[in-house]
Amino acid sequence: MKKLCMILPLALLLCFIIGCQDKEAKQTMFVMTVNGPLDTREMGITLTHEHVLVDVIGADKISKDRYDLNEVLKVRLPLLRKAQEFGCNTFVDCTTQHIARDSELLKRLSNEIGMHFIASTGYLGDFNDRCLPSFAMTETADQLAERIVKEWENGIDDTGIKPGLIKIAVDRGSLSEVHRKITRAAALAHHKTGLTIASHSKSAIGTFEQLEILKEERVDPSAFIWVHAHEEKDTKTHVKAAEMGAWVSFDQIIYFEIEHFVSIISNMKSANLLNRVLLSHDSTYVVGLNENVNTVGYTRLFEELIPALKKSDFSEEEIEQMIIINPQDAFAYRVRTLKE
Repeated sequence: MKKLCMILPLALLLCFIIGCQDKEAKQTMFVMTVNGPLDTREMGITLTHEHVLVDVIGADKISKDRYDLNEVLKVRLPLLRKAQEFGCNTFVDCTTQHIARDSELLKRLSNEIGMHFIASTGYLGDFNDRCLPSFAMTETADQLAERIVKEWENGIDDTGIKPGLIKIAVDRGSLSEVHRKITRAAALAHHKTGLTIASHSKSAIGTFEQLEILKEERVDPSAFIWVHAHEEKDTKTHVKAAEMGAWVSFDQIIYFEIEHFVSIISNMKSANLLNRVLLSHDSTYVVGLNENVNTVGYTRLFEELIPALKKSDFSEEEIEQMIIINPQDAFAYRVRTLKE
């Protein structure tokens, strides 16, 4: 009996330790990078909406012959390295197949500079649908979803590289039928991939229509990122979307005044919703563009916005919440089913 009394506390302690280990294992989450799964705790500072290269000439006209990859690298590599100097460790590339996605380029960059890159799959319906392939007009939402799932299961094209994000885009305002369809396709694909859906939807009208479609398909709002939310003037809608559980992305820092971002981020802070905010630049090399946009980099967040936020009494912890902690949760692949 005495031996048993001594063994029981030890057994209980052992169970407690194993239980804690199991709990920790269950909490470990991953993002899918171009080099495979990455523990989210290794993401570090993350730029959540960027591009290396885009071409919006149209799905029926796009071709690698339209640009010189060496020229693209000559321009963009120094800009990526500059972002690294500010501590950026993970780069979410939101370029989809029909606007010059190049997953092998992303992997090459990742291996060369040591930054983690996340590639995207999905369908872009903005630019009056010219970047949508013809099959997107005729196929069903289920068929379009299956194309996304195949890339997740087998890799992009013949590369074996898997996407880590479903990116879609809709025009401003109420959704057209085809934009409703690509939204539903993304929702259906989420259930089979666990990938987060990032939607370029500048206005609240289209955003909440998309969230309603996700609800119909039993996808939790936490699987949805409202891209370019800063273009919606009614900041109450930012709060509403975040309260629903969606991610609110202020991601064109290179195009708007810093004061605008300080104001809308402060609004989210006042509502105790900084835990739903994502920040980025939306910078890229645009094929066929003869302007200085191609030389704009990925550092205005660090050089201007963060210092401005600190002047507005944002703490280091609050800033880290938006650029380190939130991306870990937002991009971790796991099926997020809406609870009954």
